[in-house]
Amino acid sequence: MTSNYNNSWQPTATIEVIKQRAALLNNIREFMRCREIIEVDTPVLSHYAISDPYIQSMATSNSANKQTSLYLHTSPELCMKRLLAAGSGSIFQIAHVFRDEESGKKHHTEFSMLEWYQLGFDYYQLMDEVADLLIAIGLTKPKRMTYAEAFLYTVQIDPHIATIEELQKLAGEHGWGHDSEDHHALLDYIFSEAVIKKMDKSQPLIIHDYPECMAALATLKQSVPVVSERFELFINGMEIANGFNELCDADEQRKRFEAELTARKEKGLADVPIDPHFLAALDSGLPITSGVAVGIDRLLMVLSEKNDIKEVITFTLDNN
Repeated sequence: MTSNYNNSWQPTATIEVIKQRAALLNNIREFMRCREIIEVDTPVLSHYAISDPYIQSMATSNSANKQTSLYLHTSPELCMKRLLAAGSGSIFQIAHVFRDEESGKKHHTEFSMLEWYQLGFDYYQLMDEVADLLIAIGLTKPKRMTYAEAFLYTVQIDPHIATIEELQKLAGEHGWGHDSEDHHALLDYIFSEAVIKKMDKSQPLIIHDYPECMAALATLKQSVPVVSERFELFINGMEIANGFNELCDADEQRKRFEAELTARKEKGLADVPIDPHFLAALDSGLPITSGVAVGIDRLLMVLSEKNDIKEVITFTLDNN
């Protein structure tokens, strides 16, 4: 009998890679167990969305109340911090998260994230623990460099004092096709299109001490210049993790959310509701902690030596 079906039902990842993912998840859980970091589970759906103008939440609704929007979480971060404020102790979660962005070789709309928080740690200690995790799963210890050192090494400018005009000129030399004066966006573009591409890729790399405008939910170091106490991990030029000292000040966080909403409006993006439960948790007292989010799919790409994220995901939106 002739089949009317094609091979679109097949997984996009090989069975070998699917087994490699299972081994990676087991290794992560064992790593956390040895450090007495407990695994938690938080909801995917929320009445509130991320206000960051550079990350877009996916909206949906409930048939019982179509007038109220629901959002798929872009990260389990806010709920996990509510657990920290409630006294959970150090925690981790492996979750599927969703971002309303175009899929490509390094990004899929739905992807897997490891997020963990260590009470009493600063971001330097958490950088050490991220390095320990890499070694535990068979990778090498990362080297470290500040954001400013990376810029000076590759494009010979100091990102903390460069003018908008200098950044526009440098971005234009690397394909920037806009006349925007968005300081954050210009730095992001130069960093991804010039700085990271010129860095040595033979060893994992942690970049830390990002500009103040990139603080998001991170604390600020009262240095000269002021920098956000934040770090990112790159392997083969690909961003793998983003971590920082967690901001505990509810009033300061509210101001940042409001500034982000203003930025969204200026960019013509949809207004989104801020999570009052998260702000209430901060107001009740979030313990000193550092946290990090790790892209599991990208980490698996490194371990399996794959160049396309669809090769490490069982099924993509294209065949599901």
